Amino acid sequence: MQFRQQALSKLQSPEALDLPVRLARPQGLLVLAVTLVVMAASAVWAVTGSVSSTLKADGILTYGQGSYVLQTPVTGQVTGVFVREGQRVRADAPLLKVRTEQGDRAVRAIEAGRVTALVARIGAVVTTGADVATVERTGSARDPLVAMLYVPATGAGTVPAGAEVDLTVPQARQYGMLHGTVKAVGRGAQTRRQVADLLGDADLAGQFTRGGPRVPVLVKLTRSPATKSGYAWSTPDGPPYALTSMTLASGAVHLAEQRPIDWLLP
Repeated sequence: MQFRQQALSKLQSPEALDLPVRLARPQGLLVLAVTLVVMAASAVWAVTGSVSSTLKADGILTYGQGSYVLQTPVTGQVTGVFVREGQRVRADAPLLKVRTEQGDRAVRAIEAGRVTALVARIGAVVTTGADVATVERTGSARDPLVAMLYVPATGAGTVPAGAEVDLTVPQARQYGMLHGTVKAVGRGAQTRRQVADLLGDADLAGQFTRGGPRVPVLVKLTRSPATKSGYAWSTPDGPPYALTSMTLASGAVHLAEQRPIDWLLP
């Protein structure tokens, strides 16, 4: 009976048609307005804005022609060493003298270049095919250096030719970053053996290919007559000395800018 009485009372009460209807509180309207503004700004930024990114990779300063490992064609004892590490040699220049059963034989450079590693020492016994030296192919001290970066295969496809590169040289870190541009990107990933064939150093090849094959990216260094090194740096002068090949470096490749909306498009 109690519920019936309440129902009858409600039916007898007049409709409150003249009272205003409150659709939302002021705080709710403010939140809605802010949300709409943020959505509109995001849409404009997605269409007109741009996002830049970098791809980092380890590498080395070298000459573009690479290096080769010189092996002795004979077996015997080393009785003479005619070069030192860092010395430039011409093609067919004698590097070592080896005493064999048939007499003294010279081990000669295959191509002109700079001796970056000398394994054989006087008195050492070498066998046919043994590594005795590493020679970097270069004809002149004036040949320009390049940087060779080894990029993971998954990111190599995003690297365009002409992209700007900032290089960090550990021993010259206090002088800023070395500038360059991407000259070429390798057609495919290289194994440790292929990297070693170019650099003439199996240990470096193992370091650069740790975690899997890498794609080589050739970086042309930006020249500058105003610096001692002959290359452009992020500081006005750069280091007060010349750079040498086979110097480790790490690079940050500046990839092409993208509009955020491109990420949503197929």
